[in-house]
Amino acid sequence: MSDPVSVRHFLSLMDLSPDELRALIARAAELKRLQRAGTPHASLQGKVLAMIFEKSSTRTRVSFEAGMIQLGGASMFLSPRDTQLGRGEPIEDTARVLSRMVDCIMIRTFDHADLETFARHSRVPVINGLTDMCHPCQLLADMQTYFEHRGDIAGKTVAWVGDGNNMCHSYISAAKQFDFSLRIACPEGFDPDAQVLALAADRCDVMRDPRAAVDGVDLVVTDTWISMGQEDEKARRERAFAGYMVDGSMMARAHADALFLHCLPAYRGKEVAADVLDAPDSVVWDEAENRMHAQKALLEFLIG
Repeated sequence: MSDPVSVRHFLSLMDLSPDELRALIARAAELKRLQRAGTPHASLQGKVLAMIFEKSSTRTRVSFEAGMIQLGGASMFLSPRDTQLGRGEPIEDTARVLSRMVDCIMIRTFDHADLETFARHSRVPVINGLTDMCHPCQLLADMQTYFEHRGDIAGKTVAWVGDGNNMCHSYISAAKQFDFSLRIACPEGFDPDAQVLALAADRCDVMRDPRAAVDGVDLVVTDTWISMGQEDEKARRERAFAGYMVDGSMMARAHADALFLHCLPAYRGKEVAADVLDAPDSVVWDEAENRMHAQKALLEFLIG
């Protein structure tokens, strides 16, 4: 049985080296080819993934469940309503027990500190399926999508347009790990966390003009302005982000070959115009599919 101290976890992009991250992207591309060809690749036969969801999910749940099935393993969905976590069992105790019964644990929750506490007491790898601090699995999919359409992102320039939220934080980590420059366009009061920004301060510029931020960039990324738990701030946030919608005229300022990415769900007419999201050459649907392939590569790496 593994020692909790020696187990590799994936709580943020910083938990893997740049070389390990690039190897995951390459393996994800290979797994995608195998799945498309109908070639069996049951590398995790008999392995079990437990998935704890404190936040609702479409892509995260389906991509992990389908991925484990394709790898020959199994998964189980756990919510606070169905477990002792919802009745106040300490996180440490749940981690100690669950990690004696399964081979990996994915957690989607609010407080990143809860995820870190769980990982410290787990005998098996723990994967961050999203916290209020970061969303590293999404960045694996985003990087896979860029690599497959445009090649290596090293040396490129990326524009983040919108809230300095958990996705923005993960792009800051990605700028460091994948070696690109990041322009962060956000209104005052919605900046990314200063400590996170300090991780890659030499690669990041915080700007207030979204149109200037996208000038000549290779990739434009946005996300919803109202994340889960912020619904009561809807009106205030929509006022603050007026002018930050990524539309055709904004994309026209980017490099001619620039891609647009959005982790979804998207709100057309809010953070992104419908004609950008639904364009014939839109790659956001590849991005969504790549969650499954990138996470399969991650599961192999951590469990196998």
